[in-house]
Amino acid sequence: MLNVGILVFDEVEALDFAGPYEVFTTAVRMHARLHPGQPAPFAVRCIARDLAPVRARAGLRVLPDADFASAPASDLLVVPGGVVDSALACPATVAWIAHTAASAGTVASVCTGAFLLAQAGLLDGAGPVTTHWEDLDDLRRAFPALQVQGGPRWVAHDPGGRLWTSAGISAGLDLSLHLVARLASQALAERTARQLDYAWQQAP
Repeated sequence: MLNVGILVFDEVEALDFAGPYEVFTTAVRMHARLHPGQPAPFAVRCIARDLAPVRARAGLRVLPDADFASAPASDLLVVPGGVVDSALACPATVAWIAHTAASAGTVASVCTGAFLLAQAGLLDGAGPVTTHWEDLDDLRRAFPALQVQGGPRWVAHDPGGRLWTSAGISAGLDLSLHLVARLASQALAERTARQLDYAWQQAP
């Protein structure tokens, strides 16, 4: 079982975190149908700086499952986007991302979550990164050393496929399904997409 930790913070884009949450939790349900009695492939948690309700963008309130102090180590860390200014300016959040990513087997961002990965020093090496089309130029200006690409739905930053960034909002669904295929199986990813009634774009 892989621990999936999804960061949430004030002004997070709802679909940026809820999309991956739905993909990985649906994958757990579909795995149980396909393989009764076998251990679940994922345990999914929303993690915030503290346990107070998080106010997502447009006002949706979210109760985190764990805070930075109590969250178990994440095998897969998902960093969503939204209005990330406050999160970027929060030393505790940036430090937690860097610390958690250091031991995670896979790290992925959705949309402007790429800014948070960059701020945490995770994208310093050579390799492509992407984000929402509207924020590509801002990412280039903020982090001029990055190889920012527009067009792909998602890209691997490193040849080993440990660090991933995805484009805007719904691209996080495509990347999450890709990670289900990579970390569990292609069959499970396809069954999950079918259950979600989602037209999965398997090619980035």
